[in-house]
Amino acid sequence: MEQPVGEALDWTPARAPQRREHHGRYVVLRPLEPARDAEPLYAHSHAPTGDPSIWTYLFEGPHESVEVYREELEGKAASDDPLFFVVTTPEDERPLGMISYLSVVPEHGLIELGHIWFSGELQRTPAATEAVYLLAKHAFEELGYRRLEWKCNALNAPSRNAALRFGFEFEGIFKQHRVVKGHNRDTAWFAITDKRWPAVNAAFETWLDPANFAADGSQLQSLRELTTRISAT
Repeated sequence: MEQPVGEALDWTPARAPQRREHHGRYVVLRPLEPARDAEPLYAHSHAPTGDPSIWTYLFEGPHESVEVYREELEGKAASDDPLFFVVTTPEDERPLGMISYLSVVPEHGLIELGHIWFSGELQRTPAATEAVYLLAKHAFEELGYRRLEWKCNALNAPSRNAALRFGFEFEGIFKQHRVVKGHNRDTAWFAITDKRWPAVNAAFETWLDPANFAADGSQLQSLRELTTRISAT
């Protein structure tokens, strides 16, 4: 009919992610275990020992008690979409945060990272960056996805900056996209495509290499510098 229909694809649908561990140099991701994880995760994210501001831009929380939080985690542990992982360290496996796959559409090759929160101990560390990297790499290279998304409240400046640092491209604002805790939420939309992933992967690997860190732990090249170079090419 001489109408544009888009690029023809030799396409095999992606595979759904499974409950399994993901091991990196700095971090281990494992499936959520509410009986084991509720108390330490609650302590990291609620007063008096944790930071309740973690919940400001998330759909739920903070929670009234550790018992209420454990019930919430039991529902999350039974879910396949979102599929939740606890972020731990290889040394002692202490739960330090959470991350998930969600909005999983294997037939179209679409998957998202979300429901992310990191404790103060985990924030701004190589382990936090590697947690995102491990799931991104798994989605593209082992499960066969075409597109990895990152969405956040448009007012959440730290999350928007993190998306750009991790190599996601900003695609726009969906206005009045959600109602969260009685407030309007405009949603900022970011994505990495499979065509762009090899360059983003190389940036992650360069940054995570121990050679990129000085003896005092300071980085020699920032990940934002590395991923910005990709956007400029």
